[in-house]
Amino acid sequence: MSRASGADTILRHWREAVPNDRLAHLVKDATRALVRALQVRLAAHNVSFGHWTFLRILWEGDGLTQRELSVEAGVMEPTTFSALKAMERLGYIRRKRGDDRKKVFVFLTPKGRLLKRRLVPLAEEVNNIAVRGVRGSDIAATRAVLLAAIENLARDETDKRMPSTRALARVGTKRKRAARRA
Repeated sequence: MSRASGADTILRHWREAVPNDRLAHLVKDATRALVRALQVRLAAHNVSFGHWTFLRILWEGDGLTQRELSVEAGVMEPTTFSALKAMERLGYIRRKRGDDRKKVFVFLTPKGRLLKRRLVPLAEEVNNIAVRGVRGSDIAATRAVLLAAIENLARDETDKRMPSTRALARVGTKRKRAARRA
């Protein structure tokens, strides 16, 4: 299946089959398309999308701990550790242990800082392509709706705790055992 026919299929689905489906599904498909478009451009510069996420955060202010970086990126600490190890090997960052020997701080190298000039225009290009032909007022309204959704969902989860992957795996195992016993 070509990319154009894949996109046509998704658009037909949204316009014809489920024109009033949940917003979450539409946002997910839009996110996938945006990520794919950026991944292709980043790959041309030998940068993975995962590294892009951490670079963006560090360009705003490096010297964060690995844990802070995990929280900012919205990923688990082992994922951050693996990505940072690779980024250090590529010469984008350096890690430094804190005085307490527990915290590990992450700093951009000159090579990591220089990537910003090459990579940020790629993300801007993807955004411009995504909104091509869309009125400025519609873009502003979309941003307002998405920001409100993010805020509402963040407020909703303030008193809830995300279970760990390990805990979720145990739930699945308990269900399988219970089904076998029945």
